[in-house]
Amino acid sequence: GEPIVFLYGSPDTGKSHLLQAACHLAGHTGMYLPLSEMASYPPDQVLQGMESMSLLCLDDIHAVLGNDDWELALFHLFNRARENGCRLLVSADAAPRVLDMQLPDLRSRLSWGEVYQLDVAGDEEIRSILAFRAARRGLQMPGEVATYIFNRAPRRLGALLQLLDQLDAASLAEKRSLSIPFVKQQLGW
Repeated sequence: GEPIVFLYGSPDTGKSHLLQAACHLAGHTGMYLPLSEMASYPPDQVLQGMESMSLLCLDDIHAVLGNDDWELALFHLFNRARENGCRLLVSADAAPRVLDMQLPDLRSRLSWGEVYQLDVAGDEEIRSILAFRAARRGLQMPGEVATYIFNRAPRRLGALLQLLDQLDAASLAEKRSLSIPFVKQQLGW
């Protein structure tokens, strides 16, 4: 029931994943905007009409802060969203109170709702996420293959999910299931 939920944490805490999942659940009434990829575009064009969505997910808001045009556009968007009943799910690398921004009124808007810090997942959580994502793709990942990958790859969730993308594409192209020899061949280990 909050107008804004603000998530923050270091990279690989799953912020983007959570925003995308929430947007997916909202269906055609939700919109996901990766602001780190849109920082070079005019904010008025990017944000135009977004307040009409039931849910707007603004990922990596810190990427556009410090830019006067973006800050002002976001301030006005937050006001329009509140008037229109659009809920905002926002992520950044730090809490609103410590983000580097020029517009104090924007800082207050970012603090209107709940603020949650996300921690980096532990080893068991990362293994579970990797297995879940593989299963969602229809990939059978035997436990010994998951352990093999986990013991050799960086323990960062983003890096592991990129490896999963690579293995998924190779598995489809070669019509082979995941095995330790296949993983060794594809990843050069």
